[in-house]
Amino acid sequence: MDSYPTAPEITASARRLVSRFPGAARLRRIGASRAGRPILLLSVGHGPRHVLVVAGAHPDEPVGGATALTLAERIARGDRLSAATDPALVTWDIVLCLDPDGAALSTNSSSGLAGYYRTGFRPIAAEQPEWAPIVSNPLPESAALFRLIDELRPFLQCSLHSTDVGGSWVQLTRDLPELAAPFGVSAAELGIPLQCGTYDALYWENPSPAVYVLPPPDRTGRLAAGSENIGLSTWCAPLAYGGVTAIVEVPMWATDLAADPTPYPAAGRTLRELAELVLDGGRQVTAVLDKARGFLPPAQDDPLRRVLEWMADGLYAMVADSWTPLARQAAAATHPGDPRILTTAQISALNIVARRQPVRAAGLLLRLLEAAADPAAPGLHRELDELLTTWCADFEQALRVRWVPVRHQVEHQTRTVLAAAESALKTLR
Repeated sequence: MDSYPTAPEITASARRLVSRFPGAARLRRIGASRAGRPILLLSVGHGPRHVLVVAGAHPDEPVGGATALTLAERIARGDRLSAATDPALVTWDIVLCLDPDGAALSTNSSSGLAGYYRTGFRPIAAEQPEWAPIVSNPLPESAALFRLIDELRPFLQCSLHSTDVGGSWVQLTRDLPELAAPFGVSAAELGIPLQCGTYDALYWENPSPAVYVLPPPDRTGRLAAGSENIGLSTWCAPLAYGGVTAIVEVPMWATDLAADPTPYPAAGRTLRELAELVLDGGRQVTAVLDKARGFLPPAQDDPLRRVLEWMADGLYAMVADSWTPLARQAAAATHPGDPRILTTAQISALNIVARRQPVRAAGLLLRLLEAAADPAAPGLHRELDELLTTWCADFEQALRVRWVPVRHQVEHQTRTVLAAAESALKTLR
């Protein structure tokens, strides 16, 4: 496997699997997207307990669809049978793509970071099905998933995600102590670093390397900016039935800095530099956007334009401002064991975020400029394309990134999901 399957290819593969395993697998529609695209559920097994797997929640994170097919194939074939994959005990229910509208806008080229950002699409938070409920925006995709969770009452939900650059990590709504060992072994065997520090879960409990557990509801200060109402997300819905959710992240491009636990020198100064990096990049993209606004499609009609306006309207500043307390803490550290000291892994995670935001916006704006008929568009496209090319080259050099083969991404995510199911099942006994 050298590339990611497209949404139509995933659906076609699922249909073929059902025809090959008619007694074990079945496919049904559980809802429709805002544009009327079907949301399909592939189920394998007939056990009374359910594992729910969600692929395609973020269209710029393409590994989930391939992992979903791999999981279904292995379970249907009965490979390495265990309690969690016993079809008489557990039914595996796999949402093939939660955001089919977003998937239609994202081709996710793997030809370097520049190619990836020129072809990827990630909607605003209010249009991300897992995340929209926390900003009180009802989406039919979110409603379909909530209904499914209420129907199945899964003991485990696994949300399949990938990150552009970094390492692998797992976020949990409740600790699964037996997950850490197989997760770490899998990453080591496949040459994937563990992400020992992540922007999303910087203040979460961290019981083992690259495993993060959601803090209690009253600890909102330990959540990333903008996620204070995370309890309303689809991630937390299985908690009502005693279930647990594992968000499994694997990198497309890896950096070994993500796993480096050594203290980072002058972290406070570096955080201020990274804050300026994201702000300056945001200013440069917004300057091009300002020149193009008069001939671009209106935001209410175009999801790419909505993302650009959302980012220009405060996202860059929100990211930069969220690091001010960290910089103060790092500057106040007084001795080698001081918990306020930041590690190289933590700084690298923030470095990735600082570089990602402007280049993601640049890629979206380039696509809009390519489609524009205005005579000013080609010149603005050349200007912005040079910026994106330079930023991506700097990104690759600063983080020393290397491509992770798709087959390794899929294998690691598959192993982690199976290990999470085994661990979660044992907590029920």
